[in-house]
Amino acid sequence: MFTNKKSLTPEQLLALVKQEEINFIDLQFTDIVGARKNVTIPTRELEPTLNHGIWFDGSSIEGFARIAESDMYLVPDISTFAILPWLSGKEKTGRLICNIYTPDGQPFLGDPRTVLSKVIQEAEDMGFIYNTGPELEFFLLKPLGDGNLITPRPQDSAGYFDQPVDMVATSLWRQMTDALSSFGIETETMHHEVATGQHEIDFRYSDALKTADNSITFRVLVKILAEQKGLYATFMPKPIRGLNGSGMHVHQSLSFKINGTNAFSDPGDSHGLSKIAKHFIAGQLSHARGMCAILAPLVNSYKRLVQGYEAPVNVSWGRINRSALIRIPRAHTHESTRIELRCPDPSCNPYLAFAVMLASGLDGIKKELPLPEANEENVYLLQNNLKGTKLNVLPGSLEEAIYELEKDSVVKEALGTHVFDRFINAKRLEWEDYRLEVTPWELNKYLPSY
Repeated sequence: MFTNKKSLTPEQLLALVKQEEINFIDLQFTDIVGARKNVTIPTRELEPTLNHGIWFDGSSIEGFARIAESDMYLVPDISTFAILPWLSGKEKTGRLICNIYTPDGQPFLGDPRTVLSKVIQEAEDMGFIYNTGPELEFFLLKPLGDGNLITPRPQDSAGYFDQPVDMVATSLWRQMTDALSSFGIETETMHHEVATGQHEIDFRYSDALKTADNSITFRVLVKILAEQKGLYATFMPKPIRGLNGSGMHVHQSLSFKINGTNAFSDPGDSHGLSKIAKHFIAGQLSHARGMCAILAPLVNSYKRLVQGYEAPVNVSWGRINRSALIRIPRAHTHESTRIELRCPDPSCNPYLAFAVMLASGLDGIKKELPLPEANEENVYLLQNNLKGTKLNVLPGSLEEAIYELEKDSVVKEALGTHVFDRFINAKRLEWEDYRLEVTPWELNKYLPSY
């Protein structure tokens, strides 16, 4: 049973929990890098938690606080209540996603959900509602007998839109769809992706805060259900050399707050795009390099963002061009007009990703940035042409992406000083650790010769 009504009162929630004989409640939130965190309480503690929140030590959470300022409170968002479908009987458990507050009752500026909510409020103040539809790709891998995943082995040998011969994957698709529905997440499509062992399940387009919540839930759910089948699901951007990596293409649009109509649509335009949409796209293109460290946050992310594997490299846009950073999907109706940003990958923190994407687009609207000409040719081929190309390119490494992030004042302001400083520090440490590592590639390449 799923309940996700914004009108649900604390009293109704307590009654529902009692009626469903739920024994535990998982209180969930994420750290700045997008890892899900969890505090479990017995249901007898739910009422005081709804009334007063629950204390936790923020100094132990990645990027949250120093020891001297560690006291924080989780305050459940009642509209996110759901019953976990994989636990039953005495272990029956409900889920609530939480916002984080400081002891003086203020929203904690290091909470990724708060970061997104602030930028959403900025959009609403400008008269817009921000909608997103993320498409999370993932690999299903077969662990060795001892559980080892190195070297990764794809679960199947199927290709794009193939029906896997092994029914394990299709059975998992259906289980995942049923489980998602228990969280109120409506699945639209499920299919095999280009690479062997690679899959995609798409869920319903909605407001950005809801789809960010859904993305975190989706990643956890897929991993749990895969493990129950003896498989390992990974959202690592590029787990296997020579195969397409996993992206998180994000469909986006603005609707007018006053009447709900699509602010991106203009039927008289050759691309069907309004001036607002064009300024929004121009803003995202302008800040593409600056927000890349948030959208593609791992060392491994930049092994996906290379030529030849259906991932964008160049900062460009077009309608039919899947090599472009921003693509304009063909709309069935004017109200379905949207844009698709193709550089994010599913390892990102969706709250921070949507926040910087929205802030960049709004910056384009506020400044009325001009949109460059669309590029409908294969950018990869253009880049290999002797004449070259004048198109800007995305960062080629996490180190370069960090450098670009530090220079972008709009992205920095969207994140806030707290998250910006701690994210930069965490990613610098990650890059330095990688830089010091002697990899198998280096040993295989150089040890026999030197």
